[in-house]
Amino acid sequence: MKLALFSHCAIDSITLEDQTHEQIGGAACYAGLTARELKFDVSLYTKFGKDFPQQYLTQNKIKFENGLSEKLTTRFAINITGSDRTLKLLNQCEPIEYVANDADGSLITPIFHEISSETFSKIKKDSSFTLVDPQGFLRRVDSDKNVILENTELDLTGVNAIKVNPEESQKIVNGTNDEMMIALQKKGVEHVLFTNKTEVSLLVKDKIYSITLPNKEVYDTTGIGDIFCATFCCTMLKEKDFLWALCFAGGSAQAALDSKQVGLLKIPQKHTIETNASYYYNLVKYRTI
Repeated sequence: MKLALFSHCAIDSITLEDQTHEQIGGAACYAGLTARELKFDVSLYTKFGKDFPQQYLTQNKIKFENGLSEKLTTRFAINITGSDRTLKLLNQCEPIEYVANDADGSLITPIFHEISSETFSKIKKDSSFTLVDPQGFLRRVDSDKNVILENTELDLTGVNAIKVNPEESQKIVNGTNDEMMIALQKKGVEHVLFTNKTEVSLLVKDKIYSITLPNKEVYDTTGIGDIFCATFCCTMLKEKDFLWALCFAGGSAQAALDSKQVGLLKIPQKHTIETNASYYYNLVKYRTI
C-alpha cells in the first residue's frame, strides 16, 4: 500500500538535559520512516536545501521528486524539559508543490506554513483518506522567532481524521475538551484524535474511545505526534478499523518514548508496535456523548 506524505524535512537542534543534539527530522522523516516500518510505500512531497542529507531518504526507500530547493532546509531550535518543549524557528524553506498521486491515503502534517490553502484543497480533493495534523498551519513566530500558536481558520471539509492536542484545538474551535472534539467533528471530520499527554482519545459518531499510556519518565518527545499520526493513518488504510488504528497509534507512541532515544533513533519497530497495540486493545474505554 502507498502513503502520500506532505511535510517539510527539517534539521533540529534539540537541547535536552543540558546537551544539544543536531538531528535531521521534521514530520517528513518521522512519519515517513514509521510508515516504511509498517511496510508502506511512501511518496514524500517536501522541500529541503543542500544542507539536508537526502541520501537518508533514498537509503530508507522514501520516494520523492523535485524536493531540492535553492533555499536551505527548515530549521528549529528545540528545548525540552520533561513533557514541555519550546521551539524557535531558525530557517524556513520554500513551500511544497502539489503533484497528483495514486496513493491509498494522504498524511498532511506541515511543520511551518509549507502547505498553502490552495495546495491543501487539492490534496483533499485527490485523496480517498486524509489525516491532518494541523500544527504547522497554526504556528506563527514572535519578534524573537519563538514559535507560538494563533487562532486560525481551517477548512476541514474532505478531512477524514485530525490529530490535535488541547492547545492546538483551542486555536481552531472553542469549548471544553469534549466540546472541541464535537466542534471539529461538526466541521466534517469523521475521526477526531485528541492527545492530552498520556491520555489519547478518539471521537467517532457519538462515542469517545480512550486509552491511557503508561505514565513513565518522558525523554525526547520530538516527532512523537508524527509517529502517532503515521501509524494511525497506515493502520486505518490497511485494516479499516478505527479501534485497532487507535491502539496501534498509541502503541507506536509509547514504544518511541520507551526507547529513550533522541531524534529518529526512536522510530519503533513493527513488532513492538503490534505488541503494545494488542495490550491496549483490551484496555480501551468508551463513553457516549
